[in-house]
Amino acid sequence: MQLIYLSPVPWTSFAQRPHKFVEWFHARLGGAVLWVDPYPTRFPALSDLRRTGKIPIEGNHPADPPWLRVIRPFALPIEPLPGSGWVNALTWTRIFDAFDAFSAKEATLLVIGKPSTLATFALKQLRTSPSVYDAMDDFPAFYSGISRFAMRTREQSLVRRVDIVLVSSTRLMERWSHLRPDARLVRNVFFLMMRPPPRVSASSSSNKVLGYVGTIGAWLDWEWLIALARARPSDAVTLIGPMFVPAPAILPHNISLLPPRGHQEALMAMRDFDIGIIPFKKNELTASVDPIKYYEYRALGLPVISTDFGEMTLRKGEDGTFISSDVLDIEHLVESALRYVPDAESLRQFSVGNAWDTRFDNARIVEDLA
Repeated sequence: MQLIYLSPVPWTSFAQRPHKFVEWFHARLGGAVLWVDPYPTRFPALSDLRRTGKIPIEGNHPADPPWLRVIRPFALPIEPLPGSGWVNALTWTRIFDAFDAFSAKEATLLVIGKPSTLATFALKQLRTSPSVYDAMDDFPAFYSGISRFAMRTREQSLVRRVDIVLVSSTRLMERWSHLRPDARLVRNVFFLMMRPPPRVSASSSSNKVLGYVGTIGAWLDWEWLIALARARPSDAVTLIGPMFVPAPAILPHNISLLPPRGHQEALMAMRDFDIGIIPFKKNELTASVDPIKYYEYRALGLPVISTDFGEMTLRKGEDGTFISSDVLDIEHLVESALRYVPDAESLRQFSVGNAWDTRFDNARIVEDLA
C-alpha cells in the first residue's frame, strides 16, 4: 500500500505529527508517499503582516527521500467564497493528474491533515481508496467570520465521508463523538531521535530559568506570565519563538523575548531551563490542544508548570507536572516544581511510552484498512 498525504504543514518545516505519520507508514509498509503541501484556506488577515521573527526551517529533511514526492499547490486565498474551489481547481490539473497516476500503481491510502476544498476533490477523485482524517486541531477556532463558517462546514463533511477519524485530544474526541463514535484518540508525542540527554539534577544557581519555547500567538496568557515574573523577580522568564502577536507595551524586567530557533537548537535551549512553562489561555482556541512541548519538557527531565487548558487539565497529579488554576497559585507551584527530582528510569519509560510509532501502531489504521 502507498500513501497520499494532504498535510497541514509544509514538508520543509521541522518534523511534526504529519512527518512522523508518513515516516511511520513507509517504515511499516514500505510504500511510496505523495505529500501535498498546504495552501491558504482563509482570507488574509492583518495579523499576517504583523508577525515578527522568522520561523527557521529546521533541515530535518535536507533532501526528499527516494520514496517521497512533494507537491506544492498554488491557490488564491479565496477559499471561503462559494465557487472558489472551482477557480483554484483551474491551477490544480497537474495535482489531479498526479493523484490518478500515483493511485494507479497500487492500493493507495488517502490521509487528510486539514480540511480544504482540495481535500474534498481528492476524496471524490479517490473514492475507491480508503481514507483517514487526522484531526490535529480545532481548525475552525483559528478562523473568524465567513472563513470560520466555511472551515466548519468543510470539516463536518469530511468527518462524515472518511473511513477513519483520528483525533489528537480528548476534547476533539468529545467534539466528534456524535458524528463519529468510532473516532480514535492518537495523542501527540515527542520525537525521540532528536532528544539531547535529559537533565537528572537541578541547577545549583539561585537564579532560576522558567522557560517557554514555541509560537507566541493569540493563545499566550500574558496576564499569567506577568504574574509569574512578578512572583519570581530574581528568576528569568524566557520566551523563545516567533511572535505572531505583539507583547503588552510594558513587561517586567525579567521577561526576555528571544527569536525562534531550529528544533534541535530549541531542544538544547530547553536543557538550560529549570522549569518548562506552558502559559496558554483557557478558551475555545486551546480547548482541543495537546501541546507537544509538554512531551518535550518531560522527556528532557524538566518539571512542567502549565495553565489549566485543553489536555493539560487531565494531567493534574502526573509526575513532574503542576497545573495552575489561578495566578494566586503560581508561587507555590514554582516552589513545588523546583523540588522535583526526575528519576532516570521514569524518564526512560516516559519516552518509550510516548513514541510516534507506538501511537500509530496502537491506532490499528493499517490493520483495519488493509
